[in-house]
Amino acid sequence: MSNKYKIPIVIIVGRMNVGKSTLFNRLAVNVKSMILDYAGVTRDFLQDTITWKSRTFQIMDTGGISLKKTQDELAEKSRAKVLELIQNADICLFVCDGTVGVLPEDREIAKQLRKYGKKVILVVNKIDVHVAQEQLHEFDRLGFSVVVPLSAQHARGIEDLLSAIIDELPEKKVDDMVEDQSVKCRVVLLGKPNVGKSSLINLLTNKERSLVSPIPGTTREAISEKITFYQEDILVTDTPGIRKKGAVTETLEGMMVKTSFRAVDAAHIVLLMVDASEGQLSDQELKLAFYAFDDCKKAVIILFNKEDLTDEESKDALKSDLSLYKHLMTKVESLTISCKTGKNIGKILPLITKVWDRYSQELPDVELSLLFKDALRNRPFYKNEQLLMLHTVKQSYRAPLTITLKVNMPEWFGRSQLSYFENVLRKKYDLKGTPVKFIVQKRKPEESR
Repeated sequence: MSNKYKIPIVIIVGRMNVGKSTLFNRLAVNVKSMILDYAGVTRDFLQDTITWKSRTFQIMDTGGISLKKTQDELAEKSRAKVLELIQNADICLFVCDGTVGVLPEDREIAKQLRKYGKKVILVVNKIDVHVAQEQLHEFDRLGFSVVVPLSAQHARGIEDLLSAIIDELPEKKVDDMVEDQSVKCRVVLLGKPNVGKSSLINLLTNKERSLVSPIPGTTREAISEKITFYQEDILVTDTPGIRKKGAVTETLEGMMVKTSFRAVDAAHIVLLMVDASEGQLSDQELKLAFYAFDDCKKAVIILFNKEDLTDEESKDALKSDLSLYKHLMTKVESLTISCKTGKNIGKILPLITKVWDRYSQELPDVELSLLFKDALRNRPFYKNEQLLMLHTVKQSYRAPLTITLKVNMPEWFGRSQLSYFENVLRKKYDLKGTPVKFIVQKRKPEESR
């Protein structure tokens, strides 16, 4: 793959609860960070691409920095990850709370940023509050030459900040600038908490992109990463674990569910991860599979993780349980894996590519028409003694595969008739893992000429 112009990285840093995620949401276009009045809500980092006055850069939201060592393993991982991101960034937006002035923790962060020698834009947030305006001069003591007062909540000063970012961005290198190519397909990891989604994305990207912990609910937001496979980019998104609705008791947990569903809507392929050691598909996992495959028309691959923990009894129980859902399992792809031992991890990206090729394929309209009309001759459909007729068949969309049928009485082409056509289609073409969408329309008089 040819070298691409490296888009500058602008990272938002600061202590907890100063408005970093609110600022990110003001700047970002396609990605939104969760905002709750809890310290430490954002643990993973989010990123989006912004273009302002013909300059493009990546904006990253991070968890709050605490430079003090703690016994919390997850907090330590988060702190180390943020410090690593700072070292790789081109500009740091150092956010402080103007309503409380400069705190010792702010001074420690400022010291750390100077240590790395990064370009820093000091952002004094909540300037709409009178006390913040009075205390603005206090922030001069932090020693940064570029200071932008703003209110992220009320969008005051946002254009000033964007202009300051553009002024501080590194110069573009025209020689190696190549327009970035769009991703081949978008994949989302879905499943209950603690089934191994974050471990899998770390294995696929060969780095610790998601924080991994045995604590359920570690991933609180949908986070994405590009993976290059056979010179093409795949965007893989890790999502929060989805619990049963009855178990969603906190506002934060509820937002995690909504975030995951939004990620499914934006994806082409869903990797549904299941804990194979449990010996069954739970009701929630079945609902997720049907929601993705039937309702959203997404390609589905079920990954049975934790194979290293399964014994013969649980394997037999899972096999017996899956036999109850043949109508689903015969249509989707599945793979047994172990994130702990690495078993079959190398087969996942080739399988994604194979499913994408099926999901996005184009079928010849003439061949489709002959196939469906022959099937209808072999098994005629009648309603109230009237013959249901199929006039034309055409593939109208790819990804998902969408077939438009022009018929004489569309109101009578229901679930059973379309299921029959789908089965005919699947016998003719390899569509494992991919849904089929039908659009049934009445043929217009001018189309019969």
